[in-house]
This record gives sequence, C-alpha cells and structure tokens, in this order.
Amino acid sequence: MIEIDGAQGEGGGQILRTSLTLSMCQGIPIRIKNIRAGRNKPGLLRQHLTCLRAAKAISDADVSGEQLGATEVTFIPGKVRSGEYHFSIGSAGSTSLVLQTVLLPLLFADGISELHLEGGTHNKKAPSFDFIAQVYLPLLARMGAGVEVELTDYGFYPAGGGAWRARIHPLSNLSKLELTERGELLERKAVAISANIPAHIGLRELAQVSKQCEWPAEYLQRKQVRSQGPGNLLSLRLQSEQVTEIFDSMGEQGVSSERVAQRAIRQMQRYLNSGAPVGEYLADQLLLPMALGNGGRFCTLKPSQHLLTNIQVIQKIAGVNIQLRELGEDTWEVTVGTI
Repeated sequence: MIEIDGAQGEGGGQILRTSLTLSMCQGIPIRIKNIRAGRNKPGLLRQHLTCLRAAKAISDADVSGEQLGATEVTFIPGKVRSGEYHFSIGSAGSTSLVLQTVLLPLLFADGISELHLEGGTHNKKAPSFDFIAQVYLPLLARMGAGVEVELTDYGFYPAGGGAWRARIHPLSNLSKLELTERGELLERKAVAISANIPAHIGLRELAQVSKQCEWPAEYLQRKQVRSQGPGNLLSLRLQSEQVTEIFDSMGEQGVSSERVAQRAIRQMQRYLNSGAPVGEYLADQLLLPMALGNGGRFCTLKPSQHLLTNIQVIQKIAGVNIQLRELGEDTWEVTVGTI
C-alpha cells in the first residue's frame, strides 16, 4: 500500500482524485492522509466524496473513510468494470472533476460505459463542461480515446441541478502526445452565458472584451440558458491549428461585470504572450493520460503549484519520469516518460 500525504504541495482535492485514478488503473492500494489540508475546510466535501464513491462503484473497491469531512481514506481497488453509472453530487460541486476521476480507468475497461452526472456544470476553480468538451476531450481523441458528451441542464453555484452524459469507448492504449506549438490562430470567440439574471450583465462583460481586446461584434455571443438557479460565466475561446483553449471567469455577487471580464482577459493575454499551446489548467489535466499512455511532451506556462503537486503524486504512485525545462520567461516544456 502506498501512502500519500494530502498536505503536500498545494494540499487540495486534486491529490485525492489523481491518487484514486492511478490506484484503479494500476491496481495499487493507497492510503491518503491529511486530505485537503491546505484548504479552509479540510477533509472531503460533497464533490470529493462523490469522486470517492464513483471510484468505489466502478472498481468494486474496499474503502474506509467514506464520509463527509474525512481527512484520511484507504482505497483498495478491485477490477474496473464498464457499465452504466449515475453519480449525483447533491450540491453544485463540479461534475467535471467526478468525470476526470473515473474517465481513464473506464477507458481501459473491457466495454462501453455510460455516465450520468448531476451537480455543477460551470464552477469556479474547476473545468467547465465546455472546457471538457472543447479543450480536453479533443486532445484525448488525438491520443486515441473515444468519448462523447452531451449537456442536458446547466448547473451554477449554489443551486446546482446541472446534468450531462458521457459515453466512453474502451481502448488498449493511449498514443504519445506531442504538443509543442500552437499553430495559427483560427478563431476567437467571447461567450457570456447567463441564467436567471438581468441581460445587461452579460452585455457589459462582452462590451469590456470588445473594448480591451478590440474584438468586433461577430466575435461576441450572449447565451441565455435555463438553470435551477442564477448564474453567469464569461468564456473566452481561442481555436488554433493544434489546440483549443478556453479562459473562464465566473460571475459573482458584488463583483462587477467589468471585473469578471478582466479576469478572463488577463488569463488569455498571458497565454497569448507566452506562445505556449497549453494553458495553465490544461497542463494539469494532460499529465495523467500521458503518464498512463505512451507519454510525450508539451509546452506550457510557468508551472503552477497545482501542476508541481500533481507531478509529485504521479511520480510516487506510477513511477513515471516527468521533467520540466524552462524555455523562456513564461514558457516551459513538460516531458512525460522517455522521449
């Protein structure tokens, strides 16, 4: 049994999710202590507990610590079984993070799997459904994975109530990924998604993008959606020849539309200035499929503490060599495995 310290690095929930994924894929029992020790409310919240229960369900695992607030979990996986699964968080917690916990184990299972996910679909500090569908899954497809997703209901914090489906086709191995150049920028788009809030909020966000970035009207889209509760997200989307990147900023009470837009713009401008194809959050998410596949390399921004922590966990459980090399002021190369 491998013991993982949940207080290491940035001390967040990703340590739990990465550990569960690797445990299932490699059949290695794990014990995780000090779960989310770096957060204001340590221990398992609803979305983390749902990740643990989802991992238990698909791998028939023996689990201890399966309760809200638990700071220590023991997870002994069985064989991962394909099938139809329904996972509901019971709050506005991120369904995307639940998917990412079980996606790779189900990819390596022996049949097609159908997932039904309920909870938050567009969350702060988590990949949105749009990011999963338009950024992450196309790169997995390049590595050989077949995953289709469909959003049926939007879910914003704090009401939640979102729902979507994922269909996962099995494969024997993931191909090497080489992503060192972005290629020509093909399309730019700003989308202000809103539910149950005044129309002027999204319009002001788009006006700020137009003013700051000098984008014409055809690049701007206001999208009114149905959801159980109010919500707002500004999404800046860049499609290049080799990769698509999305920069999301959630609307919040007490935060002006202009500030919401400015947060997304700053993320996007940093990405554009670096020249790297892989943004800060996508870099985190590519590590696991590359470590469990045939490796590869990509160029990204200066590594975040989140990325460095993920590397530590992957190296400890999977024993995969991951190297970082600085190429410029805010451009780094990440190599996974032997090239």
